[in-house]
Amino acid sequence: MRKALDTHRSDVKAAPEDTFGFYSFRPDTNGGKHVRYTRTYHGLPVYGGDVIVHTDAAGQYKGVSNSLVKPLEVSTVPVVSASDALNAAKARFSGTVNSTGGSRLLIDASSGVGRLAWEHTVVGMAKDGQTPSRLHVVTDAQSGAVLGSWDEIETVAGTGNSMYSGQVSLEVQKFGTSFRLTDAAHGRGTTCDMQHQTSGSCKAMSDDDNVWGTGNPADPQTAAVDAHYGAAKTYEYYEKTFGRRGIFNNGRGVPSRVHYGDNYENAFWDGKQMTYGDGAGNTHPLTELDIAAHEMTHGVTEKSVPGDLTYAAESGGLNEATSDIFGTMVEFYAASPADPADYLVAEKIDLNGNGTPLRYLFDPALDGHSHSCWSAETKNVDVHYSSGVANHFFFNLAEGTGKTQYGTSPVCGSAPGMKGIGRDKAAQIWYRALDVYFTSNTSYVSPENPGNTARAYTLAAAADLYGSCGAEYKAVQAAWTAVNVAGADAACA
Repeated sequence: MRKALDTHRSDVKAAPEDTFGFYSFRPDTNGGKHVRYTRTYHGLPVYGGDVIVHTDAAGQYKGVSNSLVKPLEVSTVPVVSASDALNAAKARFSGTVNSTGGSRLLIDASSGVGRLAWEHTVVGMAKDGQTPSRLHVVTDAQSGAVLGSWDEIETVAGTGNSMYSGQVSLEVQKFGTSFRLTDAAHGRGTTCDMQHQTSGSCKAMSDDDNVWGTGNPADPQTAAVDAHYGAAKTYEYYEKTFGRRGIFNNGRGVPSRVHYGDNYENAFWDGKQMTYGDGAGNTHPLTELDIAAHEMTHGVTEKSVPGDLTYAAESGGLNEATSDIFGTMVEFYAASPADPADYLVAEKIDLNGNGTPLRYLFDPALDGHSHSCWSAETKNVDVHYSSGVANHFFFNLAEGTGKTQYGTSPVCGSAPGMKGIGRDKAAQIWYRALDVYFTSNTSYVSPENPGNTARAYTLAAAADLYGSCGAEYKAVQAAWTAVNVAGADAACA
């Protein structure tokens, strides 16, 4: 594979000063191989410079997933000092700053074109005083302009009035004469109690009769039941569907913390664990299954794509959509009678206060903010709203357009209607595109680099799984067209 990369350096827009480091390897059952590499330029890491080399069963080169529009040609001598860039980073932080990370000089190629930049991490609490924040800020090392920022801690806000999955079976472990929420069947994932604090130790939860919670939020075990169950079902779904052993694909389960903060109306994934607040009045825990799976899927995305799917603009929308898609799929997998599966996100928590869900995959614009159809403005909206284009695509691919049992999916413009291929096939295509093809700055539309788009990569995934130009491949084309995402696809007979 390294020989294929060295032979085809022009395909990855490699400059003479570029070097590549192995990141991950994915074999196919038919013998094909996919190897991800990170890129450095004059020894500096290239943010957004990752590539994937694809070969067939015979070891023959099939192509690459590449982030750059052209080879790098950048000065590596900064004009702006590290301290000035740090001040700009701290000014970008909204909340209380507790500490800052070290200065890192890098090449920012997230736009497809390289610029010398400083990266700093600002650590503290968000404006609400309870949500932890680790904000990465990238500053142009020549002009001092802030090029972008993203927070490692990705959250969802909401409120609710009930527990969500009814009576469930939990995997626990016996300690002496009592039981603890330690899940040996799913990588030894644990659930503990923050006791309404935002820092310090998390208390292990134990029970003498192994009957946990009452279904009432007044019982502190009840939120723990939903969190523990959500972690188990998410682990099971990824393992049984994709052979992925946990979020990090290493067989380890997820620690979950409940009762975080006071009246805290959020849940978040911080790169290593799940954390759930209890919502308004500490009586509305944010532990609904699709929220739990959504947040943990951020960890899957983070581990799959080096540098993550950049949490801004269209790549950030793809990041959020991936979590909505697989949060939904975990809900279908769990098949809980108390929480029937659908294509709504957080529908039981009522965070809007009027009985409406957070998002609608069949017509995202119903929330009043999300984009159901791609436009030139999609890259400028919040990532939770630019996610609508991919969410709508996935619904169309799975269920089809028009009236369905889950809702009515409109087409964009004059696009023709289409029939879906089923959510299981649609999920396989999306996961393979994420795991094998997406780069950190993949977008919906990229005139400069049309190969580095979600349409191109999901088509490649469909061709790998079900054959080029077959029914599934054509359905992917139709589903993107139905949300106004065009592409320069290879012609099919």
